[in-house]
Amino acid sequence: MEKLNHKDLLKAGVHFGHLTRKWNPKMSEYVFMEQNGIHLIDLNRTIDCAFTAVSSLKNIVKSGRKVMFVATKKQAKDYVAKIAKKLNMPYVTERWLGGMLTNFSTIRKSLKKLSSIQTQMSNDSFEDDFAKKEKLMISRERDKLDKVLGGISSLSRIPAALFIVDIKFEEIALKEARKLNLPIYALVDTNSDPNLVDFPIPANDDSFNSISFIMDYIANGIQKGIDEREQLKEEMRIKDEKEAALKEKKATEKAMKEKKESIKSKSSK
Repeated sequence: MEKLNHKDLLKAGVHFGHLTRKWNPKMSEYVFMEQNGIHLIDLNRTIDCAFTAVSSLKNIVKSGRKVMFVATKKQAKDYVAKIAKKLNMPYVTERWLGGMLTNFSTIRKSLKKLSSIQTQMSNDSFEDDFAKKEKLMISRERDKLDKVLGGISSLSRIPAALFIVDIKFEEIALKEARKLNLPIYALVDTNSDPNLVDFPIPANDDSFNSISFIMDYIANGIQKGIDEREQLKEEMRIKDEKEAALKEKKATEKAMKEKKESIKSKSSK
């Protein structure tokens, strides 16, 4: 996986931080300089941190585990949802429900309910089994559940890690992940505390161009991890087929040999 380059980062505006009066002093090691009352992020740190984060994420998905994306702010939600769907990863881009991680057993019940309603509505007899008002109520309940849980509908267990866009905005999700000791990857702007995150990526988390640029880089790394996993599975399948064929060949040869010896033994009597 190649590293990001300064030219593209500058073009995307990744280096623009917050007003100096709004900064978090704990971000000092990631700040390059102050200009016109705004902190500029050190892109060398962004490049290194993004590379470290994507390498780690790649290993997670390569092992078959899931990474949950969290981005409910308007600049990020649609793009992050699009990327998560493409990668077949769980995501939350509407509203973080309290307990989505720390009380996952209750969330799982809601997911089962959503699945049950979807199955019910896809049944051929749905139109005939319910009155118009009942169908409308069922449809509204499905839409309500799908809006907040649709992105995690395929999640059967707590994800292996979280990727967050703006940890100040997603404070509840951050707290829940920390409580469960889940690895946290995040875009961290100059107004945030990077120490709350395991893999901080110093970057402008308010601009769509900046967010989408970093997300594309992260998505490419994750996709490579997924592809490598599929390649490994295919290699294992071919290996197993060859071993099975060899085993069958040996068994056939052994049976033929035993048959010949049996015929030879009978003819010599």
